[in-house]
Amino acid sequence: MKTRIVRIGNSQGIRIPKSLLEQSRLTGEVELFAREGMVVVRALDHPRARWADAFSTMAKRGDDRLRDVPSSTSTWDDGEWTW
Repeated sequence: MKTRIVRIGNSQGIRIPKSLLEQSRLTGEVELFAREGMVVVRALDHPRARWADAFSTMAKRGDDRLRDVPSSTSTWDDGEWTW
């Protein structure tokens, strides 16, 4: 499929045919980056997209424990806080 680079205000752009967008399932925000001789358009990763996998891996390694030791000098959490 061919298209032309066109002027859009002070920038340039391309029109992406609807059929190509439907095939790629791209919607909303996307990420653009350059590779030698090409511009790549891909779905934008969500900031927490792979957190579940990372937490699972940490649990398997036993690396999911709290680093801070709970303070024994304060009773605020037990007496003042309502859950």
